[in-house]
Amino acid sequence: MDVRQIVDRFGGQAPLARKLGKGPSTVAYWVKNDTIPSKWHRDLLKLARDEGVGLTAAELVGQDTEPLKGDVLPMAHLPGNLKVGDNELACYVLSDDRRVISRSSAMRFLAQTGGGDLEKYVDVQTMVPYVPRGWKDELVEFTLPEVTHKRVMGLRAETFLEICRAYMAARDAGVLTERQAEIAMRAGSFVAACSTIGLIALIDEATGYQYERAEDALQFKLKLFLSEEMRKWEKTFPDELWLEFGRLTGWADPISSRPKYWGHLVNELVYGYLDPDVAEWLKENAPKPRHGQNYHQWLNDQYGLKMLTQHIWLLVGIASTCQTMPDLRQQMAFRFGRVPLQLTMFMEPRGI
Repeated sequence: MDVRQIVDRFGGQAPLARKLGKGPSTVAYWVKNDTIPSKWHRDLLKLARDEGVGLTAAELVGQDTEPLKGDVLPMAHLPGNLKVGDNELACYVLSDDRRVISRSSAMRFLAQTGGGDLEKYVDVQTMVPYVPRGWKDELVEFTLPEVTHKRVMGLRAETFLEICRAYMAARDAGVLTERQAEIAMRAGSFVAACSTIGLIALIDEATGYQYERAEDALQFKLKLFLSEEMRKWEKTFPDELWLEFGRLTGWADPISSRPKYWGHLVNELVYGYLDPDVAEWLKENAPKPRHGQNYHQWLNDQYGLKMLTQHIWLLVGIASTCQTMPDLRQQMAFRFGRVPLQLTMFMEPRGI
């Protein structure tokens, strides 16, 4: 395929860009790299028909192709992996231009499980009012070019977002179980991150910056935004901790107006018992306390935050078995092997 020859059939770079409603840099990039991205093939073929320009699909893809007939399945034309946090969504552009996400990888991301069908998680009674009717009709069966006699099931990208939004709506309605709420958390963070990345991508396309940015720039941004969105959805210090503190200290007011001295309890029972490496990191890196910059916000995502979260829930569990705050202090000391120390003090006798 000689891209320059194809462009010249439409009168050159500037006329073709104008007819497509794009900036000249778009077509110039095609010519420079001698390739036309597959997402433009359909528009070019339609424009060729309207303009009476001779152009075939085979010329665009650089090989002989035949239209799909009968039960011939679409083929994955362009495969890829979309990195979302610690997970990856296998995605494809099919030969019919549909963008799909592997059904199994979509399920692994939402449910954090390695097996089973996505339908089993979505087609539950609580989700029925929120999931679009007929969403399963949007499942796409296709083939992989390097794999023979195997069919793969995918989910249209738009449908995956609709499922994520359905979980968000069900969560807002308060009808989800604890397990479903975890799925809704991941779904909501993904939608929010995609919204931000989508706007950035549109601006990059409108300005032509999409051809100058690093190849993986958007995926890198997605990982950062997703991490930030997940942090917003997760409470580092859960309400259960404050409820236990309230019970053990006799606090009668709402936990939202908890007293400041509970901060000393956090320093003593949380940070005071953390792994020494984490505690040392806090001493060296934590800034002076001020609004919006608490200790837990400065912990390392892959190490410190996980250690902190695990310790908090351990503290909640121990606190639930105690009746008083001294009892909790004692149980925590025993749990972490603290050695009891008793001091004997001598005073001058009085009245002698």
